[in-house]
Amino acid sequence: MKEAAPMAQMARPTKPLTSETLLEEVIASLTDDKAEEVVTIDLRGKTQMADQMVIASGRSSRQVAAISEKLVQRLKDVFGLSTRSEGKDTGDWVLIDAGDVIVHVFRPEVRDFYQLEKMWMPAGSV
Repeated sequence: MKEAAPMAQMARPTKPLTSETLLEEVIASLTDDKAEEVVTIDLRGKTQMADQMVIASGRSSRQVAAISEKLVQRLKDVFGLSTRSEGKDTGDWVLIDAGDVIVHVFRPEVRDFYQLEKMWMPAGSV
């Protein structure tokens, strides 16, 4: 008689999860995957939804989807964090909600259209 296969174990965090370590890991993942024009916006004191917002671009729908998939997997591997994401199927704009850090990955044309930086950054800083 065969032994039952061991149950899949949940990912064990390799780093402590803080707002700062989460932001560092997001930036590292985006940089590793060649995301372009990465911008970090400090949301503390502006909204309760998150501490930081990160906006980045990919050159194509395929790259946007790949960047977001790898980021979601990296956050799961490093922190054991399950994130929520929207938009991966179309690859024009992917939103990843990682709790204290919200990440937007856009195709350049879509990013130009929505101009989230102008909405959230202080006047004159964009």
